[in-house]
Amino acid sequence: MFISKELLINTAEKYKVILDDVAVERFDIYAQLLVEWNKVMNLTGITEPDDIVVKHFADSLTFLTYVDVPEGASLIDVGTGAGFPGVPLMIARPDLKVTLLDSTKKRLNFLSEVSRETNLEAEIVHARAEDAGKTAEYRESFDFATARAVTNLRDLSEYCLPFVKKGGYFVPMKSAKAEEEIAGAKKAIHILGGQIEEKHSFELEDAGNRTIIKIKKISQTPTKYPRPSAKMAKFPLE
Repeated sequence: MFISKELLINTAEKYKVILDDVAVERFDIYAQLLVEWNKVMNLTGITEPDDIVVKHFADSLTFLTYVDVPEGASLIDVGTGAGFPGVPLMIARPDLKVTLLDSTKKRLNFLSEVSRETNLEAEIVHARAEDAGKTAEYRESFDFATARAVTNLRDLSEYCLPFVKKGGYFVPMKSAKAEEEIAGAKKAIHILGGQIEEKHSFELEDAGNRTIIKIKKISQTPTKYPRPSAKMAKFPLE
């Protein structure tokens, strides 16, 4: 195997995620493809097998530690990049209906290859979040939306909350500076129809502090959101 099976299983278990042999094999395929494709395009700065296991795979799987995800739930990973956390969640929970959204076609070509090689089906969407979030097909149609540390929580909420159906959750996965971000995002979250329900901070296996925030969608997002990114930058919700 390319990655350490023992490290993957043991690290996942520490976060209360049990992986069967099929999942382990799929993670190994994913890791190999990640390193192979990374030689010709910029997917990740993390390429050592053990680092991939902890800093990408285990980090993504902590979503399942702190969030109760029902069987067959729908989840959109906004700005998925190389597939984190969406692909690890799909590997650990093949029952989930996962949508991977990104604005960069090359990354989505990589994710299509991962989907084929692991024999898992994800919906792969080439679009900007602010455009997809306005469409009838995707707006307020997911049980969960998530994103992994791509931008500040205020703007991230505007990108992601429009995808979540009422009663569902936006679950951003952030690093150590989450408290400051939460304070700066509270007004925006309220305007967008969300409410912070809980947050969980923890240390990821010597890889730094992490915070997972559960934001419940309690009312519909006003139709003017999300706005174009230039408008968000000029007139932030604060």
